[in-house]
Amino acid sequence: MSLTEILGYFGALFIGIVLGLIGGGGSILTVPILVYLLTINPVTATAYSLFVVGASSLVGAIKNMQKGLVDYKTAFSFAIPAVTVVFLTRRFLVPAIPNVLWTIDDFELTKNIAIMLFFALLMLFSSYSMITSQSLTNAVSQKRPSYKLLVLQAVIIGVVTGLVGAGGGFLIIPALVLLAKIPIKRAVATSLLIIAINSLIGFTGDIINTSVNWSFLLIFTFISILGIFLGMYLSNYIAGKNLKKGFGWFVLLMGSYILFKELFN
Repeated sequence: MSLTEILGYFGALFIGIVLGLIGGGGSILTVPILVYLLTINPVTATAYSLFVVGASSLVGAIKNMQKGLVDYKTAFSFAIPAVTVVFLTRRFLVPAIPNVLWTIDDFELTKNIAIMLFFALLMLFSSYSMITSQSLTNAVSQKRPSYKLLVLQAVIIGVVTGLVGAGGGFLIIPALVLLAKIPIKRAVATSLLIIAINSLIGFTGDIINTSVNWSFLLIFTFISILGIFLGMYLSNYIAGKNLKKGFGWFVLLMGSYILFKELFN
């Protein structure tokens, strides 16, 4: 086993630890770890990421269900349109994207580069959300929930999740608070169930198009889940909120690195 492979598996553990400590964000690193450390094709990496993110989120969702924090009506109102779009994106849209999108002088924009560039932009948006730490605690108003806008948001997030294999929790949570009008604590808990459903069912859209290395994928996912429990244990001693901004800056650097590498390498 090479050094980069060892670092890749440590990366899986790190993903879980971050999820356990701050309740989200760690999954944004799954695709870069799979692509740059474990040299997996970006399209395959986004498929694997859906499985890893889905399984990891399911662990957190089950814990929140036991605590009675999940709003099931909102979860399924959001998840049904979102998971339909994720599945269709993975099953039909991603395979339909041509291997070469366009060529400008000596630069050739391939499907793999385009996916990583889009993912890098998603990382930058995610890092901004974590760094600014805009509070949604008091965002719930007395107005009626806007389920039409919630469904529209679900469709948009479904496309993003399907394209890059990220859970999109930083997009889902504000939607649940601002549109479904549920408290932030329940929104965080409910988002994990939505992410688990979106990611795991979305992954099934890849099974026909992707040759899955199940032994690798299950080991990587198992290590990530172990990291979640380790992160939960460490959260008793470390305040996750204090780490969120620091992790946001790390994600910002990673996203910037991916942009530079894909455009100028």
